[in-house]
Amino acid sequence: MKLGPIEVWPPVVLAPMAGITNAAYRTLCREQGGGLFVSEMITTRALVERNRKTFTMIRFEPGERPRSIQLYGVDPVTVGRAARMIAREDLADHIDLNFGCPVPKVTRRGGGSALPYKRNLLRAILREAVAGAGALPVTMKMRKGIDDDHLTYLDAGRIAVEEGVAAVALHGRTAVQHYGGVADWEAIARLKEAVTEIPVLGNGDIWSAEDALAMMRRTGCDGVVVGRGCLGRPWLFRDLAAAMEGRAERARPTLGEVAAAMARHAELLVECFGSEPHAIADFRKHVGWYLKGFEAGGDIRRELATATTLDGLRAGLAALDPAVPWPQAAEGPRGRSNPRDRVHLPEGWLDDPYETPALSGDAELATSGG
Repeated sequence: MKLGPIEVWPPVVLAPMAGITNAAYRTLCREQGGGLFVSEMITTRALVERNRKTFTMIRFEPGERPRSIQLYGVDPVTVGRAARMIAREDLADHIDLNFGCPVPKVTRRGGGSALPYKRNLLRAILREAVAGAGALPVTMKMRKGIDDDHLTYLDAGRIAVEEGVAAVALHGRTAVQHYGGVADWEAIARLKEAVTEIPVLGNGDIWSAEDALAMMRRTGCDGVVVGRGCLGRPWLFRDLAAAMEGRAERARPTLGEVAAAMARHAELLVECFGSEPHAIADFRKHVGWYLKGFEAGGDIRRELATATTLDGLRAGLAALDPAVPWPQAAEGPRGRSNPRDRVHLPEGWLDDPYETPALSGDAELATSGG
């Protein structure tokens, strides 16, 4: 799969996930298999204002290539400035634009999955981003639309082609679905039929390498974007590489191998954050994902989830039985999955899909990370 000058093999993308896809987790996944590994969401305002936290978040490990940044923004001028800054200062090799985030603090400002409804605003943002990025490829990730009555993905795909975007990725859910229900792979197929000039990537309900192959067969998409499916399962990228190359082997780690991956993840977080307490506190949310399906015992799980030091975490991991085999119950969905009652939008947002809105001064989020 080609994204401008960048060749991506296997055609697999680690989806940007707030609080997850930092340099530590990207390293862990890259050690398992190839693909494109994207940063956490970076806000264009924070970047151009050189926010200290944001610059920490766009740190890439030596040898991490291609370096991929996902940008969020609602103001075309600011998005263009951010893209130009990335290109001129060699901050990354690839820019992805976020039009898929469904969280209220983003959509109520007209950003994320709310923005493609405003077709002319979407076009202006893409035009400025592509112009600012110069030789760097610009891609975009989106959802089907706000809800089933306000679908936008086909229009957005055509606009992306017309404005020089290098690839589009579609999560087969609407914003109101959040992560609930079942992803609509048929929508990915329809987008692929409508957009033939650039790669189309599919996203949604890829929990295994077999799911990725099935999506590509059913939809004709050029590659896949993996999000929640790799939570607590960085070795999924090993499976995906094998599957894309026609090999049958799949990772089925024992509990001891899972424990070793957990320790490695925590150690990388300490290096990433430069603070052991911060790193171990951040790691706690991963414990349940890694241990899903294993009978690890409540006391050990609590010890791991409340550890405050690397040594404390290692002690809890040492109490796990390393010989326990990979359980069938470890397969399948993970992460939050509840749909929402409604999508929070700016007042009057749905009145006219072609009107360019006058967004408030706080529409550009001042901090990165989603």
